[in-house]
Amino acid sequence: LEFGGVLAAADTRSSCSGLVACPASQKIRPIHSHLVGTTSGTSADCALWKRILSRELRLYQLRHGRRLSTSGAAKLADLGGTSGGLQKASPSSSGPGLWYVCSDGTRLRGSLFSVGSGSPYAYSILDQGVRWGLTVEEATSVAREAVYRAAHRDAWSGNCVDVYHVTSKGWTRRKREDLKEES
Repeated sequence: LEFGGVLAAADTRSSCSGLVACPASQKIRPIHSHLVGTTSGTSADCALWKRILSRELRLYQLRHGRRLSTSGAAKLADLGGTSGGLQKASPSSSGPGLWYVCSDGTRLRGSLFSVGSGSPYAYSILDQGVRWGLTVEEATSVAREAVYRAAHRDAWSGNCVDVYHVTSKGWTRRKREDLKEES
């Protein structure tokens, strides 16, 4: 969701071959002060690409004296062969950017994405709740509801919700909230 920034929300349940591997995984990973990535796929692969991408982006910044654009970071992640789905969220000089990068080579720019096994359920909430002109609080509420509904319908999603808001000043993280406490 773009409104002077980008909002990223994800559940925390990580699964592997039909088992819940970790109920408190971090699916939104800060890459640097103005860039976060959301992941789906294996946790080990996601942790590895985050470290590699963070390193490459830092090297770029040291060599060129500026951060690589969100588009450039998405291309770099695509060339790195990420596993599963990845979303890059960051503001840039051309405005907020949201990219979807997939292990099959797909790289798309958009204003709204959902990845992972619960994404069809999340889209049902996002399609009816997202509109231009939302405040940060309204957008956060819609994103939380989308993650909650996905967790309610999808056995491989759940536990807690993490929400990050990325603006030109950097990213901020809301306190992790337990989805069981949702009314």
